[in-house]
Amino acid sequence: MKSARSRYSGYRFPAEIISYAIWVYHRFCLSFRDVEDLLAERGIVVSYETIRLWCQKFGADYIRKLKRRQGRLGDTWHLDEVFIKINGQQQYLWRAVDQDGDVIDILVQPRRDQRAAEKFFRRLLQGQGKEPFRIITDRLRSYSAAMRTTLSNVAHCVDRYANNRAEVSHQPTRQRERQMRRFKSAGQAQRFLSLHGVVQNLFRVGRHLLRSTNHRLLRSRSFATWRTATTA
Repeated sequence: MKSARSRYSGYRFPAEIISYAIWVYHRFCLSFRDVEDLLAERGIVVSYETIRLWCQKFGADYIRKLKRRQGRLGDTWHLDEVFIKINGQQQYLWRAVDQDGDVIDILVQPRRDQRAAEKFFRRLLQGQGKEPFRIITDRLRSYSAAMRTTLSNVAHCVDRYANNRAEVSHQPTRQRERQMRRFKSAGQAQRFLSLHGVVQNLFRVGRHLLRSTNHRLLRSRSFATWRTATTA
C-alpha cells in the first residue's frame, strides 16, 4: 500500500489540504471556484484548476479505500436508470442503492438494453461479492432479460411504487448536474459520481432520526474514516 508520503510526493500542498479540498467539493454543492474561495479565506492560495486536477488524480484511489472500509452493503438492491445529456448525446446513468438508501454503485453507459443491464449486474456482483436477496426495478424489460442470464436465482420485484427509493436517489445527481452545467464527458461523469456517491454514503447519517449526541458521534466516525482513507 502506498504511504501518504509517496502518494502526495511532489505536491506543494500537504495531504490535509488536498483531501479537504476534494471532500468539500464532493460533500457540498460547490464549484471548483467556490472551493478556491474557501481555501483563500483560510490563507491557502490555490487555483480552481489545481483543485480539479487533485480530484482527477486522487479520486479513484479514495473510492477504492472508502469502498473497502464500507464493506458489503444491503441485500436488497433498488436499480434505476436515468438519462443524462453529455455533449448533445443521450447517455444513461445506471444506479443501484440498497434498502437503506446507500449507493452501491453507478455506471454511465450509452444504452439501456439487455447487454447494458448485464454489464451493470456484473459490476455490482464484483463489487459486493455476493448475490442480493431481492432486486427491485421498474418494468424495463432489459432488467428481466438480464436477470435470466445473470441473476436467475434472485427474486425480482417490479411492483408499482416499490422502486421509489432508487428514483429519489437521482435527485442529488440532478442538482450537481445543474451546478456543473452538465457533465463534459462520460468519463468525467463516471469519475465524479462514483466518488460523490461514496462520500454521501459516509456522511449521510440520518440526522433527523438521531439525538444530537449520537449524530455528532457518527459524524466524528465519518471524519475519522475519511482521514484514514486519505491518509491525511
